[in-house]
Amino acid sequence: MLKRSVFLFLFTINVLSSFAQEELVSYTIGEKFHDKYRYSNMLAIADDGNKGTVVVRAYYTGIVLRPKGYFIEHYNKDLELVSEYNYKLKGANFIDAYVQNGQVYLLFLEYNYNSRSYQYEVHRSPFSQFQFTKETILSIASDPVEQPLDRNFYNRNFSSGFTTSILFNDDKSAFAITTHYKKRKVDQHTIYAFKSNLDKIFEHDFSDEVEEKNYAFENVVFSKDLQNVYLVGKAYFKKKRFNATERKFQYEMVRVSKNGRSTQSFFTPGKFPEALKPIFKGDELLCIGFYADRKDNRYNGISYFNLAPQSLTLKTEKFNAFSEQFMLDKFGREDDKAIKNLVFKGMDITAEGNILFNAEEYFTSNSVQSNSSGGRVMVTRYHHNDIISAKLSATGDLVWARNINKTEVTQGDGAYASYSAYTKNNSTYFFISTSAENPQQLSDDRILFKQGLSRNRNVFLIRLDENGHMKYNKVIDDTEARLPLMVSAPYIDRQNDELMFYAKRGTKKQLVQVGVK
Repeated sequence: MLKRSVFLFLFTINVLSSFAQEELVSYTIGEKFHDKYRYSNMLAIADDGNKGTVVVRAYYTGIVLRPKGYFIEHYNKDLELVSEYNYKLKGANFIDAYVQNGQVYLLFLEYNYNSRSYQYEVHRSPFSQFQFTKETILSIASDPVEQPLDRNFYNRNFSSGFTTSILFNDDKSAFAITTHYKKRKVDQHTIYAFKSNLDKIFEHDFSDEVEEKNYAFENVVFSKDLQNVYLVGKAYFKKKRFNATERKFQYEMVRVSKNGRSTQSFFTPGKFPEALKPIFKGDELLCIGFYADRKDNRYNGISYFNLAPQSLTLKTEKFNAFSEQFMLDKFGREDDKAIKNLVFKGMDITAEGNILFNAEEYFTSNSVQSNSSGGRVMVTRYHHNDIISAKLSATGDLVWARNINKTEVTQGDGAYASYSAYTKNNSTYFFISTSAENPQQLSDDRILFKQGLSRNRNVFLIRLDENGHMKYNKVIDDTEARLPLMVSAPYIDRQNDELMFYAKRGTKKQLVQVGVK
């Protein structure tokens, strides 16, 4: 649950008209169930393969809250809770969780002092009959270091001696692990690829590339047959001299398979790519993101790259500047205009080959504050700000870009903050949770959502149609859904155009199913 949150939703739209008479969504609210763990974090929500739902949470207990284990819930197609399982496990270094192949998978990175090595361990169990087993899928010799796992891959530390990261594809059918070990003259970088069932696809020695550059990979996509992995991220130069107008890194894509690799750098004079994400459009390999005209990371527009899937030869590159109208919609008349810290939330290809995507301005901040005992503690706050949504043509030209101004600050569970998005029939639907009852009209083209005083929350829907025109409406009232939805962490069933949300407060929980018509 959010410990502290401040919501400010400011939507900049061309047409401020409600679709109250249009029933664009339907919803079913499941029965409330008792839950013994008041404090927990959502780790995974997925389909069970039989129209049911599996939820995996980490829970915390004690006067000083500490992680004590993992709680798995299984619901049937009628949103009824059919089984629960408490997997007690203390002190494990959790990485990620997913549900695939009829099983629950929990991934950990542990240090084995007997073998003096870091080990990727997986605990898994069928959710039809819980019985967890443990196995080690990877072991890397190294002395212990302070922070081996690069949870923040935007600010990598390459001097610790050992560093590693893990990246999943969007549907979690496969994942890649990178390991970088450096000590004296040894400089070893290896890339591994695994299927979700833990079968190893390949292991590739990447060491000769790190002689000149250190790599911080940020996004990954696999080919349809899972035999090629495409990693995109920053390559930091080690010895190159830089002038004041240059950056110390460049974005690169690396393709790796059993038979070798290809690399491609994204370098255009006067253009600085940012937040690049790879995606396949049929047989076409695309890389889409943002770019800046200066090295200060202030985004000026949207970048588009089309590459040959095997050689990574750059076939097309385009830089689409944000329009003056877009900047006016976003900032009003402010002089200090800066778009930064964008993180992709979703990307879809329409039947016509157009590309719809949305991203969010996300960053963290730290401050020191007094606690109840008179001491001072460091507090981390998580900021979920503006949403940017855009449409590119099949050839990479910008058709439109829209901005949804939004400010959220939380110190607690981020699943309740932010938003979720779903694309259907060339329209994008955004689901946002807030205590505001009605938007406040600020001017002809601007509205404002405030937090409100209620503990309960409404769910608002914003629709962007194929032309970028926006409409909004409250679709679930707080008198109907009494528990707040984890609005940014649904299970999305694209085959049936449905989203499954988990709702929880204190010791009560339920599922809410939303169908997009």
